[in-house]
Parts: sequence; C-alpha cells; structure tokens
Amino acid sequence: MRVLGINALFHDPAAALVIDGRTVAAAEEERFSRRKHGKRPLPFSAWELPVQAARWCLAHAGLTPADLDLVGYSFDPALARPADAMGLDDPWDHLRLRYAQEAPGFLAETLPGLDPAKVRFVPHHVAHAASAAYAADGATDPCSVLVLDGRGEATSHLAARRVGTRLEPLAGQQLPHSMGLVYEELTQHLGFLRSSDEYKVMAMASYGTPRMADVLRRHVYPTGDGGFHATAVPWTELAPALAPGQEWTQTHADLAASTQHVLEEVMLDLARWLHGRTGDRLLTLAGGVALNCVANSRIAAEGPFDRVWVQPAAGDAGTALGAALHLAAAGGDQPLPMPGVDLGRGWSDAEVEAWLRRAHVPYERPADVAAEVAAALADDGIVAWFQGRSEFGPRALGHRSLLAHPGRSANLERLNDVKGREQFRPVAPMVLADRAAKIFEGPLPSPYMLFVHRVTAEWREKIPAVVHVDGTARIQTVDRAADPLTARMLEEFELLTGLPVVVNTSLNTAGRPMVDDVRDALECFGSSPVDLLALGPFVVRRGRMFADPARPGEGSR
Repeated sequence: MRVLGINALFHDPAAALVIDGRTVAAAEEERFSRRKHGKRPLPFSAWELPVQAARWCLAHAGLTPADLDLVGYSFDPALARPADAMGLDDPWDHLRLRYAQEAPGFLAETLPGLDPAKVRFVPHHVAHAASAAYAADGATDPCSVLVLDGRGEATSHLAARRVGTRLEPLAGQQLPHSMGLVYEELTQHLGFLRSSDEYKVMAMASYGTPRMADVLRRHVYPTGDGGFHATAVPWTELAPALAPGQEWTQTHADLAASTQHVLEEVMLDLARWLHGRTGDRLLTLAGGVALNCVANSRIAAEGPFDRVWVQPAAGDAGTALGAALHLAAAGGDQPLPMPGVDLGRGWSDAEVEAWLRRAHVPYERPADVAAEVAAALADDGIVAWFQGRSEFGPRALGHRSLLAHPGRSANLERLNDVKGREQFRPVAPMVLADRAAKIFEGPLPSPYMLFVHRVTAEWREKIPAVVHVDGTARIQTVDRAADPLTARMLEEFELLTGLPVVVNTSLNTAGRPMVDDVRDALECFGSSPVDLLALGPFVVRRGRMFADPARPGEGSR
C-alpha cells in the first residue's frame, strides 16, 4: 500500500509517505515555508495544510496523488467534543473542528488527482502511538506505548499496547487534565512562547530547586488508575508572570524545577501502571511531552521497562508518520522500523555545486571534507555541517548542524550568540558510539538526543562547553555504520585533540526553522559569524567568501 500521512490541525504540520510498510519520506512544512513550527496553533490556522511537504514526499517517490491508496489525517473530528464541555477556554475551537471535517476536500484541492474518499481520519493519539510502537528500532512484539501531549480530540494521554499490527488502548486521560497544557501554561507564564518554547523551561529548571513541588502536587498528581489530575495551577501565586524578554529570577527557576519534578513523577507513575498491565520489556514514547529528555531519562533509570525508545519526531509532526503507519498496518502491511531520521530533502554533489556556482560563492572541494572540518574545529572554528538528507523532527543529528570544539568553555556563550538565543540554553555533545560509555552515564546508545546523561567527573573539565549547569548533557551517539561521514569527522577530531566529542547544535538562528536546502545554508552562513560551511564534499570559508568573492561560476577545485 502507498499511504500518505498528514498532520495539520494544531501545530508542526508535516507529511510522511509509507510504501508497503516502509517509511520512505517525512518532512515538516516549516522546512519549506521557513515559518517556525509551520504556523501558530490557533483555530484560525487549522485550515493550513503541509502542501509543500506532501508534494515533496510524493515527488521523492515518483508518485502522483492519484497513485495513493490512502491518506491518513491525524485527527478524528467525530471523537471531539465542544471546548467548553471539556473545560477548555477556546471559544473558536468549533472552527478547528470544521476545518478538520472538511480536510478531505481541502486535500483533494491542494493535491490534484487525489480522490477525497481515500482520506481517513486517524485519532490523534492513535497516530502518536503508531509513530512510536511501529517505528521503534528493534521493537519487540508486543510492546507498550505511552503518549502524552497538550490535547487531542477529547483526551491528552493514551496508554496502549502493540500486539502484531494492532494497537490495544488501555487508558486515556480526559481533558481538561493535561500534562502538556500545564507545561504550556508555565512556558507562557515565564514569558516564553507557548507551544514552541517548552524546551527553554526544561533548560531553566536545571538552575532551580523543586521547593514548590508540594504545592504543585495539590493540582498535578497521578490518580493511580493510569490517569492523572492536572489543571488549575495558580501560577501567579507561585511566581510573578514574566513579560517576553523580561529577566527571570531564582523564584522562576525554582518554579520551573518544581513543575519539571512533578511532571517526572506523573510520567513515572503512568509508566509503572502500564507495565503492571502489560509486563512488556520495551516502552515506546510519543507526544510532545516525550521530548522532555530529563523525564525520559528518569523513566529509563527508575521505571520498570528494560528499554525505552522515544520517537524522534515525538511532537505533532510525528503524527503524520503515525497516521500513515496505522493505516498501512490496518490494511495488512507489516510496518517496519523507521530507517533513521534523515527522511527529508537531500541533494547530489552536482546539485550542490550548481547552487554554489549560481550563488557566485568561492568554494573548495578538499580531498576529505571530514578531515577538513575536523581541522577547522580543532583550530576553534565554528562549522556549519550540511550533509545528506535533512532530519525529521526537532533535533539536529549530524545532517543540519552547527559544530564547535567542546573543550573551550567559551564556546557555549559563543554559539548562543551566533544563534541569538538565551545564555542559559545548553548545547549538546555528539560522540562516537563506542566512546560514549567512558564519558556519559545513561541510556546507550542514544542516537536521537532524547535523553540526558551525567558527564563523568574526569570528563567534565575536558569538555566544558557541553556540560550543563547540573552536570548533565543531552548526547547524540554516532554509529560508524549508520553515519560513516560524521563518524570519520569525529575520528579525525579525536586524532587532533584527544576528544571523541564535538559540540552539536541545530543549524539555524533563534526563531527560524532548521536549515533545509542549500540556499537556506548559504543565507544562514552569510548572516552569522560561522567560520566554515561544509556542504556535501564542498567547503566555503568565511574569510574568502567576503574578502575575495569568486567570479560567476568560479570555484577553487
């Protein structure tokens, strides 16, 4: 079967294509439109579809809309209830539901040739669950799946079990109780953009102590039956609200730490309850809350499951993939684990060179781009690393990354300045998989940067740029077989410095999506103090680009 998955209703619109159970392509609309998260999660924007992402997925596979067997839309309006009946303050939610109801017609208009009768509504949390339980690397059968986010049709949580090609629901939490909405409210209370900046709250929490946890537990707590209570937190009684950009205080950091602590407690309780029902060895996680690396690590360390796997695109973008996998499985296909996160656009060497010539950019093709980049990093240069197909999900994982030397503590502030973001934000280490256990304590391997690891004492002073204030790091392990070019760059860097680690953060600046195509990379490089741009086998040096531009079509070979 050829199944296209679509996420559109709330935020992070995306498309994914599954053929005969195999994930072929997946991309977020923001990478094409250059609007962070694709759109704001308002009822008025619910009509917007990931048109560019969907068209690219089809073109990548050589298909037309008429070739599709089914299209999965990751929301089922038949399951929704009026917002006021669910205790939500959203007077325009009826618009959102109407747009969902009309989605088959909208999709047929934007994808000419598509039969609207092929569009199927997939419940939002079922799509999340399918994106984890079917896509997990090395998934056992059966396995457990836990979904937590802001909201779906009428719930904010799903506990389920995968058995073969079926998902068996075990528990769900009715709205307005929502761990995701609680975290969103706190994000807004602290002066950040809700449904966007929740990761900043997680970073801030490391600077505080959970001294307000007892107060929060009156409003946020597990109920012991696979659900929880989470609503009506009196934020202003705990800390004054911050305006955007306003300086935060220790009280605000303590509130963030307290909320983070209580979130972890609830998630641990849900994981223990689910294991008590299934006895499975593997827990898979999805939903926006599953992007909380600190909570994931506590579940892995203290929970009852042998292994925890988190969908790399755990937010709503991942429901595009989940909707497609769910319909494929229901139609008789055997869903296969996702092959990795490099599911987006990529370019051949000839295409990259054509971009460079068109841009009149002086460039070189070194004998070994990995060695060239390693030398620049060893010399304390900042490198933009653009290789292969772009990542699906919010993490830069060696395809669209900014790299730097981890042994220089000043590089944390330097990178935050380059990206134009808050100085309390950490950057992450990329490490060779076979070196990780000597440096980091936590779940290994960790290829998708979805857990935090404690940095061993002997290494904290060696790689200070990637050690967060609490002594942890959110690592990405690199396997030589899966990503030989990045692994070779790390090997060359280790030969020069003795460190098998480099700093890795996303190739973008604050408020903008990650770089996706070559033009995006050139624009980001041209507007940021980055020393070297590695585009496939080519490199562009900042000094030469601005001091001695090449004539049209010229490049150094």
